[in-house]
Amino acid sequence: MEPSAENLITAGKQAFQKGDFQAAIRSFSDAAAAYEKQGNLPDAAEAKNNLSVALLQADRPDEALEAVIGTEEIFAEAKDTLRQAMAIGNQAAALDALNRGDEALTAYERSAELFAQIGESDLQATVLKSAAGIKLRRGKFTESAMTMMASLDTTKKPSLFQRLLKFLLRLKS
Repeated sequence: MEPSAENLITAGKQAFQKGDFQAAIRSFSDAAAAYEKQGNLPDAAEAKNNLSVALLQADRPDEALEAVIGTEEIFAEAKDTLRQAMAIGNQAAALDALNRGDEALTAYERSAELFAQIGESDLQATVLKSAAGIKLRRGKFTESAMTMMASLDTTKKPSLFQRLLKFLLRLKS
């Protein structure tokens, strides 16, 4: 008997936690196929997002992008804004790994907007930091600082380091 999609997801997450990305890739891929066979497209899309993250960890960004493409539309249709924003963020990470910075920035910004709409400020801050990193690598220090300030402004409970960084960035601007 084949393992259930849920068991495959659990196995994939356990393998991922152990750093066994190849096993995680197999489990998430098989789970996506099982969910699709059941007609459960939102859970299939989530499995594909997990697959994308595992593929990125395995340094396979082309496949990571391919895995996540189309999932944001499934979540949008299901009116699941949280998973839609995460899917767009996963696309951005794959695009960034492929050195497609402009597309990655656009995706990170779309993801951040959706997180803001649903009040997920910590997740919004995470994607804004990723966007700031791209800007910083491109030498756009002022834009990077502004994006980083925006990410710090969205953090509900900033750490001491984050509060200090926010203070220093405000002095600079």
